Amino acid sequence: MAEVTWRNYLENKHSRPAPLKGIKVLEACTIILGPAGPSFLAKLGAEVVKCEFPPLGDTSRNLIPFGDYFREQGTGFVHANQNKYWMGLDLHKPEAQEIYRQLAAQADIVEENMRPGVLEKWNVGYRQLKEINPGLIYLAKNGFGQWGQYAEENRPSNDGASQAFAGFAWLSSQPGQRPLKSRLYICDNFGALLGEVAVMAALRHRRRTGKGQYIELSQTESIIRSMSWVWPYQQMTGKMAMPAGNRDLCVSPADTFRCRDDRFVAIGAALPDDFKGLCSAMGRPELAEDPKFKNHLDRLRDENTLELLDIISKWVRGKTPEEIERLAEKHGFAATRVQSIKDIVDDRHWRERGTMAYVDDPMLGPFYEFDFPVLMSKTPPKVRWSVRAIGFDNEYVLTHKLGKNKEQIRKLYERGAIGRWADMISRRPPEDWDGETGVIMSRGAANPPGKGK
Repeated sequence: MAEVTWRNYLENKHSRPAPLKGIKVLEACTIILGPAGPSFLAKLGAEVVKCEFPPLGDTSRNLIPFGDYFREQGTGFVHANQNKYWMGLDLHKPEAQEIYRQLAAQADIVEENMRPGVLEKWNVGYRQLKEINPGLIYLAKNGFGQWGQYAEENRPSNDGASQAFAGFAWLSSQPGQRPLKSRLYICDNFGALLGEVAVMAALRHRRRTGKGQYIELSQTESIIRSMSWVWPYQQMTGKMAMPAGNRDLCVSPADTFRCRDDRFVAIGAALPDDFKGLCSAMGRPELAEDPKFKNHLDRLRDENTLELLDIISKWVRGKTPEEIERLAEKHGFAATRVQSIKDIVDDRHWRERGTMAYVDDPMLGPFYEFDFPVLMSKTPPKVRWSVRAIGFDNEYVLTHKLGKNKEQIRKLYERGAIGRWADMISRRPPEDWDGETGVIMSRGAANPPGKGK
């Protein structure tokens, strides 16, 4: 059945309808927590207009790992901002605020991640916008929410701060070691995803009732929710969950082990047959009948788990990850090598499934990028184009969405209400851009912006 359902999926996905086609999103977001959510919706077919302050725009255009650019674009920015239309809109200006309100009047969803009260001060917050669009779904997201002590203190936040404040970094560390922050922006991306879950629920509610609503999301509360059994354990037992490194405190044995070639393998064997299989693979079948290890609850006792992990560690040290994987398949326990990022990129499995998607962007050229990681047989998500410079789609949005003429657009530029990119790396198009390539004519774009500010 699976083979029939997914046959020719990659070849046909771009010709199939998108699940959120017709949904309009207005975005005033920066960094990753803000923009990543609308990008999820855009890959699902929503029309997303991203508003940035010209000429520098979104701060995350400068998120450049090791200072390396791709065609003058920041790789972190490319990842979180696909399939969008690009407006350079200075919301400090009354004329820009009016443009924003006109776009919000047409929108289904507005998303922002400014500090509490900022957009209301500019006359484009939820209270002002719901007056012109009662069905609007408005998502405000930041580090600590829109109200409460930390919001009142106007605390700034970012992914690292959220990992620290939520206890995530502390709990993720090795016992007795300094807190370990994930190198990945896990709070940003998990928070962004939870925000879109709420947006989907709000769309369903509006479909039934015709009413929009205000959604607020705290980045820190979102990652706290991901910490699973920690909270009921604390309350029910009175004990504090402590850092345990790669060891799983709910499953025994389950940990990551160093192999003969100094690579690593993750092993887990909680069920009775799984554990018996692991013991047989190690040539120690008697361990499965040892009173300390026979039952899972006994294995979970700290002293028993540590003894068992030491036995497994010494056995694994004499083998390669591939040898362990073959033994796991033969004896029926879970084991997998720990892969590097290069291993993932080079893995044919992900490319065959389209998870590692080939993007041939007319402005940035061809590259591989991880696509939306859920396949949908009838309405597949897809990457249609990549990032553009600040204000790249000003003329298209103002002309085709709001009906502005050339003279009106010229005056908006003169007054500084709208603008384009600064002539600097990470803000402008690639240096060899010809002024036309990348303007996707299927958008109906007329009068593409010229090169420069």
